[in-house]
Amino acid sequence: MNTDTPLKIGGLTARLPFIQGGMGIGVSLGRLAGTVAKEGGIGIISAAQIGYREPDFDENPLGANLRAMHTELAKARELAGGAGGGVVGFNIMVAMKHYEEYVREAVAAGADIIISGAGLPTELPKYTDGSEVRLAPIVSTAKSAAVILKYWDKKYKRIPDLLVIEGPTAGGHLGFTREQLGTFTPDVYEQEVSEILGIVEGYEEKYGREIPTALAGGIDTPEKVRRAFALGVDAVQCATCFVTTEECDADLRYKQAYIQAGAEDICIVKSPVGMPGRAISNDFLRRVDAGEKIPHRCHQCLHHCNPAEIPYCITDALIHAAKGEVDDALLFCGADAYKAERIETVHEVVTRLFSE
Repeated sequence: MNTDTPLKIGGLTARLPFIQGGMGIGVSLGRLAGTVAKEGGIGIISAAQIGYREPDFDENPLGANLRAMHTELAKARELAGGAGGGVVGFNIMVAMKHYEEYVREAVAAGADIIISGAGLPTELPKYTDGSEVRLAPIVSTAKSAAVILKYWDKKYKRIPDLLVIEGPTAGGHLGFTREQLGTFTPDVYEQEVSEILGIVEGYEEKYGREIPTALAGGIDTPEKVRRAFALGVDAVQCATCFVTTEECDADLRYKQAYIQAGAEDICIVKSPVGMPGRAISNDFLRRVDAGEKIPHRCHQCLHHCNPAEIPYCITDALIHAAKGEVDDALLFCGADAYKAERIETVHEVVTRLFSE
């Protein structure tokens, strides 16, 4: 597989074999996803609290989010050149409350693809039955890949249209324990990727068709792109390198936090729902580490969240980030976010990664 080979997913074709990772809240919306699709990649909108700018978001978060899914997808379509102008979809986390409603709304809005992680999307085929939307579960280990492929095969008699393999250097919530994050060095994780591809191959043989795979996590240079393809995947998913672009939907001050960060500022945090994540250290995290409890209200975002017990609301913290209120924000990022030196355009990032 070459880095300029088009990516074909169940009848869809992206000119370049890359996906822009979904980043919420409000980081990858219609503008970023549409621009990426226009450049030939797959543009992904994060459905996580996507309606945070809607006037009734506090009173009716679900309704606001479902409306915004249509608005942002339409914006992306227009930027990508209209119907047929590019491939655009949603990232929808399994951990979200009302997961089924978000999936069904993505179908109703006309998404090309749904990428789903933060838990195993076991019932995703049921919620999209009868539609043409392509389905792409995210896995991080061979074990999780084996579970989701076996489950879909046994219950739904189908395989994914794409499998995203997300490694330990990715940003935001991570599909690993803290212990695994310390164990999975790049070389060790390459072995895990090889095991995942071996599992995929077995289902490809059973169904007589290919399951394209995309590798994600810390891929931000041409060398890393080439290394990913050398492992045998069909595409790469890149996210952090698109944060510091003009077209990224987040506030400029959020982007500047990446540019100003040093390697020592990137840390692993425990989110309010117990999942490890990667973020930029700031005053907000130092206050949380000191035991301060940040006042909040419930925005009905994630399962397994008890508002009475958590130190802060992750929705509030991520909205502060998207708005550029960085001193009160959770600044999710990838492991190499500190390497960003300036604001680029999406075109510049794509050219830099794939010009060779």
